[in-house]
Amino acid sequence: MFGHEKGAFTGAIAQRIGRMELADKGTLFLDEIGDIPLELQPKLLRALQEREFERLGGSRTIRSDVRLIAATHRNLGEMVHKREFRSDLYYRLNVFPIKLPPLRERREDIPRLVRHFALKHAHRMNRQIETIPAETMKALSEWHWPGNVRELENFIERAVILSRGSVLNVPVAELRAEAAAASAAAVASAGSASGNGRSATLEESEREHIIKVLRETKGVLSGANGAAARLGLKRTTLQGKMKKLGITRDSY
Repeated sequence: MFGHEKGAFTGAIAQRIGRMELADKGTLFLDEIGDIPLELQPKLLRALQEREFERLGGSRTIRSDVRLIAATHRNLGEMVHKREFRSDLYYRLNVFPIKLPPLRERREDIPRLVRHFALKHAHRMNRQIETIPAETMKALSEWHWPGNVRELENFIERAVILSRGSVLNVPVAELRAEAAAASAAAVASAGSASGNGRSATLEESEREHIIKVLRETKGVLSGANGAAARLGLKRTTLQGKMKKLGITRDSY
């Protein structure tokens, strides 16, 4: 973020210019601002408020005039209430908020996005995708996409890889399996299942579903493409479920 001087730490063999300095007189985009550690937040606030900072290991104050655009899928107001995010930084960032509704609230955008991503990745892979079956498009439009646009793009990229002809081969069965597993998990949490055998089956189904998603995300829990977002859960909630279901790194 702020760069460092030569010799600032072991391995710092040369001076490095930080993003804040490189973006002087321009725009800096910070994705997942809600994941910035608490210890970095006051430094970022100072850089935004005073438009100045020092490189790590340096003593010279550097001024930088930067327009900052920040994005997050998390509720920063709720994080401020839980003392997980500094209120002063939140108010500094919240000058001109733009709320993008999730895909489940703008399903009319899904067909256009599907066609765009299919053409994009087909061109990159030198493939010719000409047709997307109506039944496939209907299934994609009805899915709630907890990971939003990124999840949709990753899913369509996989579909292009699986396609052998001009028809987009979308693994719709995966969406149906996830929907069934999520429904089973909801029934289990509501206590609607009867009998220990039934509860055990639901827990096994939920455990297998979580392990499947963890494998797909390579064990990444947080972030827009992480397992928690894909499952529609908070990271802490997912970690609690993993502990309860005995899911460790060896499991996936």
